[in-house]
Amino acid sequence: MHTPAVPAPKRDFDQDSTTAGTPLRIRARGRAVLSNPMTNRGTAFTIEQRRALGLVGLTPTGVTTLENQAKRSYEQYLRATSPLGKYLHLAQVRDRNEVLFYRLLTDHLEEMLPIIYTPTIGEAIERFSHEYNRPRGVFLSINQPELVEESLLNYGLRDDEVDLIVVTDSEGILGIGDQGIGGIQIAIGKLSVYTAAAGIHPRRVMPVVLDVGTDNLTLLSSDMYLGERQARVRGERYDEFLEHFVTTATRLFPNAMLHWEDFGTHNAHRLLTRYRDEYCTFNDDIQGTGAVVLAALLAAVDITGHDLDEHRVVIFGAGTAGLGIASLIRDTMMREGGLTEEQAMSRFWSIGINGLYLEGQPELLDFQRPWARSHADVADWTVADPTRITLPEVIRAVRPTILLGTSTKGGAFTEDIVREMAEYSERPIIFPLSNPTNRAEATPANLISWTDGRALVATGSPFDRVDHRGVRYSIAQSNNALIFPGLGLGVAACQASRVTETMIAAAAKALASLVNAWRPGASLLPGMNDLRRVSATVALAVAAQAETDGVARRPLTNPIDEVYGRMWQPVYPPIELI
Repeated sequence: MHTPAVPAPKRDFDQDSTTAGTPLRIRARGRAVLSNPMTNRGTAFTIEQRRALGLVGLTPTGVTTLENQAKRSYEQYLRATSPLGKYLHLAQVRDRNEVLFYRLLTDHLEEMLPIIYTPTIGEAIERFSHEYNRPRGVFLSINQPELVEESLLNYGLRDDEVDLIVVTDSEGILGIGDQGIGGIQIAIGKLSVYTAAAGIHPRRVMPVVLDVGTDNLTLLSSDMYLGERQARVRGERYDEFLEHFVTTATRLFPNAMLHWEDFGTHNAHRLLTRYRDEYCTFNDDIQGTGAVVLAALLAAVDITGHDLDEHRVVIFGAGTAGLGIASLIRDTMMREGGLTEEQAMSRFWSIGINGLYLEGQPELLDFQRPWARSHADVADWTVADPTRITLPEVIRAVRPTILLGTSTKGGAFTEDIVREMAEYSERPIIFPLSNPTNRAEATPANLISWTDGRALVATGSPFDRVDHRGVRYSIAQSNNALIFPGLGLGVAACQASRVTETMIAAAAKALASLVNAWRPGASLLPGMNDLRRVSATVALAVAAQAETDGVARRPLTNPIDEVYGRMWQPVYPPIELI
């Protein structure tokens, strides 16, 4: 069925946002130019531009450069005394001048990523209603579903101008849980990374929060809270609202990828399963986490000399992220190792809060049950309680070669566990992936010490390098920012109709190809200071796989030029008056 074009919104400027370096065509004049963060460049307007745009007398006399503006703003950033203060400074820069914001972010990406995203974004989300300043994003209330279409259109983008919609219902925000309407900040932060790391034009993205209420009593009892003051809606009404949002958003913006962010455990897998085969959707907590961990695993497995399908894998903390990782590893074993699904599943042991997953455990959710072991599998194990089998008992019985931690249980990978793995595995692969650092299952320094430098390590949080017996070990950080920006760029470049599992796997393989992990102490993943190159490499692989999978609606004829040509640069473009 033909979808009618969305009427072009009236706005103060126009620009071709699909190609880097195109002119900015400004219709506004006077103070309206300075009040729009996409048209404002403050003291960097030339004398001629000030006259043409009606800005004479509205800025200081001197004309400066973007470089000097970035230097001044960075000095102000450094004067902020807390991470939240730094975040608020950057938010003010973004609300005033988007080019300057992204120039600042691009120049200091490794330093500022923990500020504009995790972990500082968590505090910004908690403080949203108290620190609220300028609205950014789309706020959709479950109590007003009839306003969904109007609200999305009011964001001011045409039907062909949206590449990405990052949407959250705020139930599973980072490690802090239900944050109600404040979750809009996680969507904004994610899109900032898309732009800084992959050059997605800031006018081709849309942050959305689905306000379905909150069970956070602190928020509900605060007179400052800006969201719906009601318990979180669940069940049929929730599903109807989600369906209405998805169908409306994809009808209005048919080229957009829906990026699900920080949905609760019981909804994340369910919604991805419901929509992945029908719409272009992606869940970063499940698929992005899985891809970046798979990339590190591929690098580590290469060092061990054993194929991935030969390894035995224990997932400690087998929830949304843990089983997202396991699913991608399983599929890779099947695709590249020739294993059946049953054979691949036999390589995994999943552990939750009540111990090893076993058939018949009533607390298991639908997406967890396929990973449960039969009672026959553990019948001959020596355990204290056969209904609650612990991590040390699994390690002794299984003798895994890969141990992945997504439990948020700090210190769970004890010295005894690690030394036992090192006894039977020459290069044990141990990834304590939980955030923040105090929730990591082990520290890299301990893992390297306990295995005499033989452990292959990747973490979820950033850790300093470790010196051991004359070797300096760089610790790979399994940060999703190594995957999702490039994936989004690749999907946008070829206008993929869906995100397939093979596209996710292609992203992981492309990421793994960028490291030389054979050098003693080398990281299993690229550093965060090279995200533009990483994102471009991932995007090329994703677009190529999309074409192979038959989901690329606009296959690339000159991939490198077409991908790099879409990567927006934070520079002031030429100005044309309209």
